[in-house]
Amino acid sequence: MWLKPSKTCTVVLYSNTMKNTFLLLALLFSIPVFAQKQKAPVHGTVYGAKPDTTGVMDASKVEGFMDKKARVSVAVRGKIIKVIKPQGGWFTIDAGNGRTIAAHFKNVGVNIPRILAGRTVVMDCVAARQFIADDQQHLAGDTVNGKQQSHVNADPKRRLIFEVKGMVVDR
Repeated sequence: MWLKPSKTCTVVLYSNTMKNTFLLLALLFSIPVFAQKQKAPVHGTVYGAKPDTTGVMDASKVEGFMDKKARVSVAVRGKIIKVIKPQGGWFTIDAGNGRTIAAHFKNVGVNIPRILAGRTVVMDCVAARQFIADDQQHLAGDTVNGKQQSHVNADPKRRLIFEVKGMVVDR
């Protein structure tokens, strides 16, 4: 006695073939989308608000310009060393003499590409000094001396922070 193939068996085979065909076509059409290279940012590309480029100073001269002030609004030209976090626009800028300046956008909704590293940009920003509480300033009642006193290891190469309002690619 021979078994006859039922209709459900052919339907299952047909549906598996259709699934495989559909997945193959979806993969085939999605490859060109993922294979595209990111384009380098063009000169004049603006991130955030368009910066005011009058009175632009070099990033290495900002700390001297600030003198004793804690915060200064300034237009700065500098080279981006590394994009730390593209969402929110976190990056580091070369400040000369092996120093770096941490920078981030005031508006968290600004996204910058990672390929911006190595490009020179002009930024409209607020430069602020990092506050380091290791200069004999204690909280009320905190007068511990000796081994129990806390020591802050501040990086002397990162003394400034930029809060960027707007940035444009210069070179």
